Amino acid sequence: MAKTRVGIVNVTGYVGAELARILLRHPAVEIVSATGRSEAGKNVGSVFPHLAPVDLIIQHELGDVDLAFSALPHRASAAAVLPLLKKGVRVIDTSADFRLKDATEYQRWYEHAHPDPEALSAAAYGLPELHRQEIQAARLVANPGCYPTCTILGLAPALKNGLIEGHIVVDSKSGVSGAGRTLKLESHFSEVNENLGAYSLRGHRHLPEILQELNGVSAKRPVSLTFVPHLIPMTRGMLSSCYATLKPGKTETEVKALYADFYRDEPFVKIVDRPPQTKHTLGSNLCLIYPTVDTRTGTLVVLSCLDNLVKGAAGQAVQNMNLMLGIPESTGIDMLPLYP
Repeated sequence: MAKTRVGIVNVTGYVGAELARILLRHPAVEIVSATGRSEAGKNVGSVFPHLAPVDLIIQHELGDVDLAFSALPHRASAAAVLPLLKKGVRVIDTSADFRLKDATEYQRWYEHAHPDPEALSAAAYGLPELHRQEIQAARLVANPGCYPTCTILGLAPALKNGLIEGHIVVDSKSGVSGAGRTLKLESHFSEVNENLGAYSLRGHRHLPEILQELNGVSAKRPVSLTFVPHLIPMTRGMLSSCYATLKPGKTETEVKALYADFYRDEPFVKIVDRPPQTKHTLGSNLCLIYPTVDTRTGTLVVLSCLDNLVKGAAGQAVQNMNLMLGIPESTGIDMLPLYP
């Protein structure tokens, strides 16, 4: 059977390079085109030595493909994606440009008007655990952000089953690769090493995305949530600690059983019996979730853990591609975590 011809827009970023690494060993696709604004004319393997087997010249424009991944930042991604859609190419966009359904919310958080508001309603939100059927039929998939993936998966079972009362607090910590490959002062080694800091305390851009999806699944709306992200001195990994008042009368045993049932058939979400660590997911497409109850205060505590470049970005994008192509969902992404 002929392989699907895929392309990567902006292969020179962290997400683009991770897509190339995963797709190189995927049995159902062939990478036939890749772009990169700063490295055009060079071989992918010369830019990223770990991708030496990818014998492909980076171009300014994407060639003839059946399906494309856009790994550009927001705004630039929409400009690249919309012409591809008009050509009939199926697209998975890893930026924020098509995640929000409300164009007004997009303008508020990203500070410019969306170029095609109709595309927002047409795009499937690419979280397979909640939107599998929409993804299978979609021409455009908006791949979720890493913080939203970690948070939504951690809270969805509790909200859907009405286990939470009142306000939710989410404390998330991410490795530095989540900031992207572009040089920024705050991600320099001397700034990050032996340091820990919170940021975007007045509202992170991923917050409306999180609320959109949690409100969509919650038995009680609207969801009230405080989200505080932190940058930690490591390359990969994300851990979200979620806190909320548990509905009276619910026990830890019931909570754990509910979570296990909610994700029973999911290939990449695992309910674990001890608090997960970021190294437990390193290099894999897994999201590990540990729900527990602080019986002293009646607080539900959910720990959710993933690799921000895999399940939080490129791995999930390939998972979405598999659904769009009608092939087994875990194809090419069933790798075990790295250790140590």
